[in-house]
This record gives sequence, structure tokens and C-alpha cells, in this order.
Amino acid sequence: MWAGIEDLMKKGEIKEFGFFIDGRSGFVISEGDALTCLRNHSMFGAFYDFEVNEIIPYEQGKETMRAVMKAQAAQK
Repeated sequence: MWAGIEDLMKKGEIKEFGFFIDGRSGFVISEGDALTCLRNHSMFGAFYDFEVNEIIPYEQGKETMRAVMKAQAAQK
């Protein structure tokens, strides 16, 4: 398992890996398309349960939310 994690870190697919102080959970920050993330998560399914959350950069999120709000205001 550790070798797999370190290999993905060397490839740049895992940007950060850390442990929470309970010793049984942690976090991973990774990059890639959905299929890459599925492949990488599947390699560790026997060891961990995952909750996967995609992160949208602030500026893109703000732009999208503004467009949605403007469209909603225009409908009222």
C-alpha cells in the first residue's frame, strides 16, 4: 500500500497525503480526470473507505455562482 501511495506521489497524481490524529483516517489531495481518480481510489479500496469531493477553484466557482444568481434574478 505504501509503495502504491508513494508511486502516485512521484507521478504527481497525489499532491498531498496526511493522517488525522485518530490514526485510522486521513486525507488525500489528488489531481486527474474522473477515470484516473477512480483507478487510483480502487487500488486502495481494501484498506480504506473513501468520501470523494471534487474541488472547484474559487474564481471559477464565484463566476458560476454569479451566473446562476443572475439567471434566477432575471426569472423573478
